[in-house]
Amino acid sequence: MSADTETGAVGPETGAGVRDGREVVPDSPAARLQALFEGHRLTPTQRRIAHSMVRRAADVPFLSSVELAELAGVSQPSVTRFAVALGFDGYPALRKHLREVAPTEQTAASASYNEYQQAVEAEIENLRHLAEVLADPRPVQRAGRLLAASRPLPVLGLRAAASQAYGFAYFAAKVHPDVRLLNEGGTMIHDRIDAAVHAGATTLLCFALPRHPREVVDTLAYAKEAGLTVVTVADSAFAPVAKVSDLLLPAAVGTGLAFDTACAPMLLGRVLLEAMCDDLPDAQARLEEFDAGAAARGLFVE
Repeated sequence: MSADTETGAVGPETGAGVRDGREVVPDSPAARLQALFEGHRLTPTQRRIAHSMVRRAADVPFLSSVELAELAGVSQPSVTRFAVALGFDGYPALRKHLREVAPTEQTAASASYNEYQQAVEAEIENLRHLAEVLADPRPVQRAGRLLAASRPLPVLGLRAAASQAYGFAYFAAKVHPDVRLLNEGGTMIHDRIDAAVHAGATTLLCFALPRHPREVVDTLAYAKEAGLTVVTVADSAFAPVAKVSDLLLPAAVGTGLAFDTACAPMLLGRVLLEAMCDDLPDAQARLEEFDAGAAARGLFVE
């Protein structure tokens, strides 16, 4: 396993196929934005702007520099410097370029949506992006093989991502012989990683969503030092966890409400479960055994 992080495997910023060792982006506004940023060394502030642009790819060609700055939580001059870093004379030139290469029209129907409908529509768009890139199943299949082979399999998710990790671990335990959920931080988390490594773990799965806790980044760095391969589901290829992940699978979150929505990361987690099951020869037998036991106990109400 190379120490280099593999980003752009799955998610709105990525695409199907491989070209020159990199994933080829699909023909979508978010993917074209991702292609625009490739090859540029961006500062943390500039990566934050790029991240915000990818998450709102359909809207970006219509945003002023002030509106983009507010969206990214940076200053307006930072947006200007970002445009210059990409090779444009300024933000107006960048926006003109975006309107030419990623034309998107705001329909009358979308303009009339209330904020709740807009949040739903944004999640639908995130799922469409995920569907586009899953046309190339190889990154997820590779992740599935890594997860299936790890005995035990630690699954990490803190704060906003804790529910994603719990959901994955709950279902994974039905088919995987040893799943270890790490959804609470603290001084013992490194101890639990050490215990997993000593028990034979080879891979750690992490769910990382904004706002990204520093503890997650530190924990993944520790896991890599301990010899684990880190597979991460994150909201973006620009997420802080990218530098401490071996295989990063991005799936965008919705940002239109007071609290982010994470339909795409949740669905990607289920896709990973499916890929893992494909590499566990006794997965079907374990599921049938569980169903038989549940029926005998009257566990579920029909």
